[in-house]
Amino acid sequence: MVEIKPSKRLASISAYAFAEVDAQVTRLKEQGISPIDFGVGDPTSPTPQLVRQATQTAIDVRKGSGYPSYIGCKEYRQAISKWMRKRFGVSLDPDTDISSTMGSKEAVFNFPEGLVDRGDHVIIPTPGYPPYARGTIFAEGVPYFIPLLPENHFLPDLKAIPKKVLKKAKIMWVNYPNNPCAVNAPLRFLEEVVAFGHKHNIVIASDEAYTEMYFNDDPPHSILEITKEGVVAFHSLSKRSAMTCYRVGWIAGDKRIVDIFKKVKTNIDSGTATFIQDGAIAALGDEGHVETMRREYREKRDILVKALTQAGLPECMPESTLYVWQRIPKGMSSVEFAKKLLDPEVAIVTTPGAWLSDRTESGHNPGEGFVRFALVPSIEKTQEAAEHLRNLKF
Repeated sequence: MVEIKPSKRLASISAYAFAEVDAQVTRLKEQGISPIDFGVGDPTSPTPQLVRQATQTAIDVRKGSGYPSYIGCKEYRQAISKWMRKRFGVSLDPDTDISSTMGSKEAVFNFPEGLVDRGDHVIIPTPGYPPYARGTIFAEGVPYFIPLLPENHFLPDLKAIPKKVLKKAKIMWVNYPNNPCAVNAPLRFLEEVVAFGHKHNIVIASDEAYTEMYFNDDPPHSILEITKEGVVAFHSLSKRSAMTCYRVGWIAGDKRIVDIFKKVKTNIDSGTATFIQDGAIAALGDEGHVETMRREYREKRDILVKALTQAGLPECMPESTLYVWQRIPKGMSSVEFAKKLLDPEVAIVTTPGAWLSDRTESGHNPGEGFVRFALVPSIEKTQEAAEHLRNLKF
């Protein structure tokens, strides 16, 4: 019999956290229980009608289009450029400064392939999006994890990064609004990050997938508002326009970095279907549906946070994103707390913070002590979950 063994790269990483959440949901359903699922950040609101209509029309218009462009059709890149100027005041050349991506995940995961050689370091916030580290490992780089701690308002302490790491670092990831910590970064911090990257010759990769999911009157910033030099930003329409199924987004910034990414992308995957790009153009041309979704997320946030505080937990009001990063009672692990919420009489699915975080060099897991609620159930389901939570006393 042929012996089948995974590569050392694959064997070195654990199961994808959200696959574990899916498994939990399946086990409850097998018991005849329909859980309220706050586990995975996949919006349940329908994709806006204007996007669906544009996509449907484009299927016929594009019936003879053939393979899509790896970097996106010119009309899509022009729409991105126009939107970035309107939203952030950033000037981007659609021919040189932008490339289409299939959502953010493939771009984030594959990005290190173009810049990282074996043994190079990538500085990664933790807790954070798993593909930052996993893409680094597959590129044979070395992840260096910097903790996001409440005492620092979940901003990394750049001064704490050792000089030996800085000498080997090629990329530094930042993510604001932050998943899972749900905070914004002030412009002065982004300025500090850019200066830090320039000083140490490190490319700054800014994951900005949640810039449109905010709850106050101060919209989050893009790092590109400061400069394009040595910087790229990753955007997606998955959350902004409830287009998770469509797999469409973009990378933008320093032409030199975008060129490297384009070469990687051309050799690894393909372009987003052109008719989906047409749907994305329609999405970028409309802000009404985004404002409606923000109001819905805000209402769900308020319902859930109130119920959690009534249950005796600390108030953890998110500033942005579609997550609540909830501090849990002392003496319980994040997995233990999440399992408690999976009791059949509660049947609420969350993601333990420890699953979203990697241990730092000191052995500390900064996600421990928290669970993440993704505000994706309907308002009615969120109200139902709130009733279950109020009956728990911590």
